[in-house]
Order: sequence, then structure tokens, then C-alpha cells
Amino acid sequence: MGSRKKQMAEAIKAEKKQVAFAKLNNCPTSPRKMRLVADLVRGEKADKALQILRFSQKEASRRLEKLVMSAIANWQAKNEDADVEEANLFIKEIRVDGGTMLKRLRPAPQGRAHRIRKRSNHVTVVVDALNKTQS
Repeated sequence: MGSRKKQMAEAIKAEKKQVAFAKLNNCPTSPRKMRLVADLVRGEKADKALQILRFSQKEASRRLEKLVMSAIANWQAKNEDADVEEANLFIKEIRVDGGTMLKRLRPAPQGRAHRIRKRSNHVTVVVDALNKTQS
């Protein structure tokens, strides 16, 4: 490996150390309902996001709160020497994608059947440390 390539690889590795993520797959909530809650915390600091989710009335907020806690724990596992409070963690990215759909039939008048789509979603939360230069 050349010296420039090695320097670039070291820089990318150091950059990735500050970023941690957590995924929740096949959550049995519609993506639209989950996005409503995800939009509340996108770009917020981690402790403020947890407070928003804790006091939200929506059912999706409970699952999202656990997911943000998991992402923070993953960041802590990557950076054992650093302190979570001093790192100023914030939610860099939160993505809600559609998951698998269970298709069911519901009886309708005159012998017909209507299709019921039970939706699920995949949520990805990326947590990053706010550097002194970024603030």
C-alpha cells in the first residue's frame, strides 16, 4: 500500500471511530407513522432527542428511544476512553425505510375481498460526536 493510500485509510478509520449506528429491522409499524416521530429528533443532540422521545405520546417513540440508546451504547463501545456527556453526541442521520408487507384479505360486500396491507419498516440511526470545530 502506498503512503498516500495509507494516510487516507487512517483518516477514514479515525473519522469512522466517531460515528456509530444502530438498526431496527421489521418493526411492525407503518413507515409513515415512524417517520412522524423520526422527524422530531433528526439533527438533535442525543440527550435532547431522548427527552423528546420519552415524553412523546406516540407508540413508535418507545421503539425509537430504545434504538437511540442502542446507538449511544455502540458509540460508547467504540470509544471506551471517551465520555458520552463530553462528546456532545447528536443524531447525524435517521432513516426510515419500508420493510416487508404482510398481505391479508378482508371480506367485503357482495362476495368481494379487499386487500389489507400490514406494513413494517426498517429504521437506521447514525450517532456522531460533535467536535469543537463543528460547534
